[in-house]
Amino acid sequence: MNHPVYLVDDDKAVRDALTLLLSTVDIAVTSFPDPQAFLARLPQLQPGCLILDIRMPIVSGLKLQEKLAEMAIDWPTIIMSGHGDIEACRRAFRNGAIDFLSKPVDETDLIDAIQKAQAILDRQLDRRAEVAETLALLSALTPREAEVLEGIAAGFTTRQIAERLALSPRTVESHRASIAGKIGTTSQAEMTRLWLEGRGVP
Repeated sequence: MNHPVYLVDDDKAVRDALTLLLSTVDIAVTSFPDPQAFLARLPQLQPGCLILDIRMPIVSGLKLQEKLAEMAIDWPTIIMSGHGDIEACRRAFRNGAIDFLSKPVDETDLIDAIQKAQAILDRQLDRRAEVAETLALLSALTPREAEVLEGIAAGFTTRQIAERLALSPRTVESHRASIAGKIGTTSQAEMTRLWLEGRGVP
């Protein structure tokens, strides 16, 4: 899938050149002259791939990257620099950059980096959709069913769950049947996977 590409660079000539270049390979780019303009539009933007210049007045590309991390926005990011150094590169990768390109940017390297970013974003969005589906399934459980599912995920037997919750084994089995109907599986392994996913455990 072709996700949006957002370019943040204070050099208009660079923005225009890269926008034109990427349009030749059917990659649409929305460009911004500075991080402040990007952040102002951010609430309206769809998840996409970022291309950030490392050195910009007031707010640098690295500072923008750190700000996005604080906001829990982990869109795949490509850093560009005409003044790159080892420490800046390290910071960029620590902040989650997927590539660090030196200006003038090699066309093939940039396109390859964008394709890599698109693939990473595909996986991120697929994963988020799976988690959202799991949370929706788990939200249908009653508090007692959630406790029973937790016991199942911990590997406890029906009798052990019954003892822990002060229930009869028959009641636990009834809850287990209800859980299976709501989440669509009778498999203990799958129930465990869904419970862990709902708890944010990868």
